[in-house]
Amino acid sequence: MSRTPNVSHVTSDGAAWLASAGTYPRSTLALWEERPDAPLVLPCGSAFDVVSASAMFGRRMLDKLWAEGPGSGPVAEFRGRILLFAAPGTAQRLPSLLEWEEWNGRTGTVPALLCHGTGDAVTVPALAGPSGRSGSRWLVAPDTRRPWLPGPEILLWAAVRAARAAVRISIFPPPDQGAKVYDVSRRR
Repeated sequence: MSRTPNVSHVTSDGAAWLASAGTYPRSTLALWEERPDAPLVLPCGSAFDVVSASAMFGRRMLDKLWAEGPGSGPVAEFRGRILLFAAPGTAQRLPSLLEWEEWNGRTGTVPALLCHGTGDAVTVPALAGPSGRSGSRWLVAPDTRRPWLPGPEILLWAAVRAARAAVRISIFPPPDQGAKVYDVSRRR
């Protein structure tokens, strides 16, 4: 059973925080008042950065954050990816931490994490409920004007824990199907 909260609706304070990322927050809020079911594209780097993971791996990270760690900030699902909202600057620092952990060289089963920061933009889900058109929804919706956002070290911790849980390690090597077997018990 996952202890991840299931908050799918953004509060008015959460909407104000999201809108603060844009150049014209009042216009963004006015648009959302007119069309609360519309997803919007917002810039990263000032109010938040976003770390994007494949759906399955992102869910594992989210479960680790809530079951064994400090929890998460806002989290969305968009077109088969999990968007973890992070502290500004995370997108710049996390790739070097992942490289230090030899992230890409570890196994073929560890998926790439995409980091969106200054100069990037992401599509955020509608304020209320799932949006059928875009396939996006909030898994943990923003509910305050100053949400707690994990930094690069916490997301690295969650990614490493999720990767370890996903990879089954055996002390026995896999059988070599093309190996020749010799009976050495009768040797003199």
